[in-house]
Amino acid sequence: MLDHLTPVVILVEPQQPGNVGAVCRAMANFGLDQLRLVNPCDPFHPEAIKFSVSARPLLGQAELFSDLASALEDVHYSVALTRRGGRLRGELETIEEVFSHGVKLPSGSRLGLVFGREDCGLSTQEVAMCSHAATIATSGKTASLNLAQAVVVTLYELSRQRTVEDLTEKNLPTQSQIEVLFGQMETLVERIGYTNPSRPEVVPTVLRRLINQAQPDVRELNILRGLINQLEQSVHDWPGKRRG
Repeated sequence: MLDHLTPVVILVEPQQPGNVGAVCRAMANFGLDQLRLVNPCDPFHPEAIKFSVSARPLLGQAELFSDLASALEDVHYSVALTRRGGRLRGELETIEEVFSHGVKLPSGSRLGLVFGREDCGLSTQEVAMCSHAATIATSGKTASLNLAQAVVVTLYELSRQRTVEDLTEKNLPTQSQIEVLFGQMETLVERIGYTNPSRPEVVPTVLRRLINQAQPDVRELNILRGLINQLEQSVHDWPGKRRG
C-alpha cells in the first residue's frame, strides 16, 4: 500500500444500496476509511447494511456531495476508473501504471479513486475532471465489472504498490486550485474564438488533459495563471475572431 498517501473512494451516483455496502466491506478489507458519495441511493438501506457486514460504521462516516467537482476539491491526484476510451477521454492507462505514478507523490497527498454508475459509468465530463483515467483489463463479451468488484480489484492493485524512500517533495495543488486555472483557460479560449462551434468542449478538454499530465506544482500553476492573466489583458479590447 502507498502508505504516504491518503486514499479516498468516491462513488458517483451509485444506484444499488448493496453495492455501497459491499464497497464499504472492501475498503475495510484494505484498511481504508474515507468514502465519498455523490448523489447516492440510500446508504442506510437494509441492503447496504447487509452487504457492509462488519464495515457498517463506514456507511455512517461517508461524506455526501451534490456533484463530483465538490467531492474532488481537496484531492491532489485523482483516478477515474472507466472501461471506455475515446478522443476526449484520452488513452487509458492500466491501474498498475497509474498507481506507479503515485509512488512519486509527496507524503500526505490525497488520492481520489472515482467510480461511476452501475449502468453507464462516468460521463466524459466527469472523466475530464480527474487527473488520470485508468481501466481494469478484462476479457470476453462482458467487459465492465460490477461496481463493488471494480473497487475490490482497484484496492488490491493499490495494496501491491510499495512506498519508496526517495519521494519527490512537490507542493501539489488541490483540484479546486487547478479548476481556477481551467476556468481561466476556458474563458480565454472562448474570448479569442479558438473553438469549434459544433463541439466547444474539445479544446478545453484537451487542455485539461495536457495540464493533468504535466502535474504542475503550486508555483508552476501560479506561473500559468499569471501568463493567462496577461493574455486576458492583452486581448481585452480585441473585437474577437471574425465569424462567417
